[in-house]
Amino acid sequence: MYWADILVIVLYFLVVLAVGAWSSVKAKRDSVSGFFLASRNMHWIPVAFSLFASNVGSSMFIGLAGAGASSGIGMAVFELNAIFVLLIMGWIFLPVFMAAGVFTMPEYMQRRFGGQRIRIYLSVLYLFLCIFTKISADLYAGAVFIKQAFDWDLYISVVTLLLISAMFTITGGLKAVIMTDFVQTLLIVGGATGLMILSFQKVGGYSQLIHKYLQAHPNKSFVGYDINNESCSKVPDDYMHILREPTDPVVPWPGTIFGLTIISVWHWCFDQVFVQRVLSAKNVSHAKAGCVMAGYLKILPMFLIVFPGMAARILFTDEVACSSPEVCEVICGSRNGCTNIAYSLLVIRLMPTGASGLMLAVMMAALVTSLTSVFNSSSTLFAIDIWNRFRPRATEIEVLVVGRVFIIVHMAISIAWIPIVEQAHGSQLFHYTQSVSSYLSPPVCAIFILALLWERINEIGAFSGLMAGFILGMARFIMDFFFIPPPCGDGKPDLRPFFVSKIHYLHFAIILFVVSAVTATTVSLLTKPIDKKYLYGLTFGTRRSTQVRADINLSIISLSQSGLQGPHITEEKQDTPISLETTEMKFSSHKEFQSGPGGTSKSGLPWWKRVVIFMCGVNLNREPTETKSWHLSPQEQIVEAEKFLLERCLWQKVCNVNGIVLFCVGVFLYTFFA
Repeated sequence: MYWADILVIVLYFLVVLAVGAWSSVKAKRDSVSGFFLASRNMHWIPVAFSLFASNVGSSMFIGLAGAGASSGIGMAVFELNAIFVLLIMGWIFLPVFMAAGVFTMPEYMQRRFGGQRIRIYLSVLYLFLCIFTKISADLYAGAVFIKQAFDWDLYISVVTLLLISAMFTITGGLKAVIMTDFVQTLLIVGGATGLMILSFQKVGGYSQLIHKYLQAHPNKSFVGYDINNESCSKVPDDYMHILREPTDPVVPWPGTIFGLTIISVWHWCFDQVFVQRVLSAKNVSHAKAGCVMAGYLKILPMFLIVFPGMAARILFTDEVACSSPEVCEVICGSRNGCTNIAYSLLVIRLMPTGASGLMLAVMMAALVTSLTSVFNSSSTLFAIDIWNRFRPRATEIEVLVVGRVFIIVHMAISIAWIPIVEQAHGSQLFHYTQSVSSYLSPPVCAIFILALLWERINEIGAFSGLMAGFILGMARFIMDFFFIPPPCGDGKPDLRPFFVSKIHYLHFAIILFVVSAVTATTVSLLTKPIDKKYLYGLTFGTRRSTQVRADINLSIISLSQSGLQGPHITEEKQDTPISLETTEMKFSSHKEFQSGPGGTSKSGLPWWKRVVIFMCGVNLNREPTETKSWHLSPQEQIVEAEKFLLERCLWQKVCNVNGIVLFCVGVFLYTFFA
């Protein structure tokens, strides 16, 4: 690293900190809607950029480039598939979520089915998935990159990045996260485009990249080891295809078409991280436009990340394509392969002085945007869905403080999981994140789709489907980590059970989805349906209904007629809305923060207390009675839903036309690279 590189990185952090501070000051951070949903007032461009940035973390740069270096363009299908799923999100699922007036996806399920068990289960599952597939993988990928550039210790790098990411989320809420995402997306796309151009120039252009990649096998000795292990480093013949044979170990076509779509629908349409961004839009036109723009942006990773990863294998073959465990350990510290360092080598060795610092800033930007998005969403889930369950009379300020504190707890758990990520799926980080999603998310996807599109499904059917899928998915999840595949090239037979070794995780996602859907459908048909008066505004067919929905949580649904017994929707008191009117602020009886007897001005407080107050979004000058509950009444929900779903004719046509164009572009790319 030269002084110019360090200067660029410092400038990057100054700009991002300035944007984050400005957004934090402008954001309404002392209300639940303001902190968690940016007061539902975001423009479509920041929404689109935040959707893209929340998905393109450092794990994608490291993992997707590594997948390109290992087996060609196959894994790019995960990005192209998002084009179609984002359209489904904007046009089908989002209007229902907005009509339901919810903050989180588990909250929607409680309003749809009643009771608490589905809501609590989904909240806990989402938090675990955040750790398993998002935070830990991004942290590990970012630390790998920083270690290559600065030779820092892994955990020093992780803690540094976590502190930076948490600062934005804790202080500014969703608005600060989205605005910093907007700035950093510009940096990510600009920097990655420059590196892509350099890598193409270095290998001789697109046609030469395709030709040379096929011959990129290690063929030199290294520290006394023979690294020409063709069985491990051979390039597959279909490296330029995204649809491959059903038995392909990377992207088998049945799994790509069906299994991947199931995972993508959950990821983009029901994952709190992404739904929360779309729910922050001003209205449905801004939400649709954001989804379309994000769909166009999802075309970029194939060209900005996958192809450069392939170029890295050509330029640094003996390092990136190493297949001897001993050699790989010397090169990158991993006995399972070194494809994860492909993108790092491009940045460090191709970029000129100053520009390499810019790309380091790009990688940090990718990590920070991803982490801030996950932290904001996970704190929303914990504060609203879990904490409010055990503290139904908590004040709004208490919910805000708990959400911020949970971010710190989530950070600690994620750091502890990193050693598992290091050993998972060899050198293929992208495979790890996708496989874990395929073990746990298909049942959730199945139940959400049924809940949104089929009025007949009831609570006991939905819960039965979730549990059947969870048991089967967890069995595969545990076995996948318990039974380790033999190292490539050591000649040992694969003794793993058929359930693990022969069923690709994308095929397993199809099995899970079908089992969960069939179980939920069967149990629902055998039990009593939910009365339609409880479903207004909660299904696609009733999203524009103006009838006031009855609260299902105040009713009893009997199962005696079907002969089935078990926990279902029981009569329970409706949770007391979180409001400042329910109780007084409880920060040492509100006196600890006062500047004098009877005063609440912050001017006389010590500096550290003022910092704490700012970080926690506490407004001591606002009387508790000035804030209404963030739970809207049924009548208010109808008014808000009508306001959100109202589209001007011109913008409705603009969104529809652009959606059709994006769909056609996606079909062309699928066909061209199939």
